[in-house]
Amino acid sequence: MSKDPSGSPPGPRRAAVGFIFASALMDILSMSIMIPVLPNLVKAFNGGDTAAASQTVLVFAVTWGVMQFFFGPIMGMASDRFGRRPVLLVSIFGLGVDYLFMAMAPNLGWLFLGRIFNGVTAASFSTANAYIADVTKPDERAKAFGLMGAAFGVGFVVGPAIGGVLGQINLRAPFYFSAALALVNWLYGFFILPESLPKALRSRSLEWRKALPAAGALEFLRRRRDLLSFAGVYQLFQLAHNAFPSIFVLYVGYRFGWGPRDAGVMLMATGTASILVQAFVVGRTVKAVGERGALLIGLAAEACAFTIYAAAPGPLWFLMGIPVGALSGLVGPGLQGLMTRRVGPSEQGRLQGVNASMTGIAAIIGPMIYLSVLAFSVRHAATAPAGLAIFIAAFLTLSSFLLAFSRARPAPNLPGEAQQA
Repeated sequence: MSKDPSGSPPGPRRAAVGFIFASALMDILSMSIMIPVLPNLVKAFNGGDTAAASQTVLVFAVTWGVMQFFFGPIMGMASDRFGRRPVLLVSIFGLGVDYLFMAMAPNLGWLFLGRIFNGVTAASFSTANAYIADVTKPDERAKAFGLMGAAFGVGFVVGPAIGGVLGQINLRAPFYFSAALALVNWLYGFFILPESLPKALRSRSLEWRKALPAAGALEFLRRRRDLLSFAGVYQLFQLAHNAFPSIFVLYVGYRFGWGPRDAGVMLMATGTASILVQAFVVGRTVKAVGERGALLIGLAAEACAFTIYAAAPGPLWFLMGIPVGALSGLVGPGLQGLMTRRVGPSEQGRLQGVNASMTGIAAIIGPMIYLSVLAFSVRHAATAPAGLAIFIAAFLTLSSFLLAFSRARPAPNLPGEAQQA
């Protein structure tokens, strides 16, 4: 029987993609269930003060981003040293603890502690990406990463609906449900999920200096000049993409007077379109135009979608941006496919840790930019464009496209792949 570069038979390793998809789906579902209720729980602790609750939610988001920035590289390197499975189990355990903290929290301090713990251990999605790189051939990775994106989309379509229904019954119920789902996911990982990184291909030591988010990440990227360009593309895209979770509900409420129901329908439509792209478009597009082509198409579509959202004179024009924006689902698979080709098996976790650190930076800076600019637009409605914050996201995406167009090139085989195959 032929073997893949890591030395495992093709059958079991193909099955492992299904295992990690199911694990990621449960993970995303448990997180998204809390979206409709966490702000309301924070608001309840703030005596019903919406302004104070908004500031607290911002602090929570920034805290999570800071924890990701510092601990994402550590978790990534740990997965290279000890394997993907134990890191995933630790991460899922951290999520479960966070949900229980929020379910039983008697005050905001408990909620804050839970978010810190979650931010430290939240490496499930980045480690899952490293897992995918372990178990798929380079030419098949973009399609596999598309399936991971589909799991993300399904979770964010179904999860908020579940959270909304449970939240109507009891504000704490969604958190208990998420904790239970995390427990099921942990048991699934413990008893069913196979390890993807053989001991022979793991890094031989855990060098803490290399895990430092600034020095370690820069050293890692500097040794691979082409990877540094991709990191710039990734960072700009993440900063732009942060516009939606930061201000979407506030923006459509201000522009079009949409309430929670209308915003929820819009989110469901957006998530559904994203699922369709990830499931049916990514693989065909990568096969037709390659990973670089998919990346460029996705970035161009995202820039166009943000421009539509920012300039839309009415709700109908705004809705026309949904199918265009859904094509941004090509960015992640194309970019991950290109980046993972440039490092060997023993450094896939470190690469994803660096990506997690950049995601943390975006989670810190993004909300500050978009919330501040939206507030400026509201206060200066007579002179400032209502969609100014979204135009900034469009500009960042366009910058990411131009960088990718000028510097992104298809990669050769993974280091050592030719010898291992």
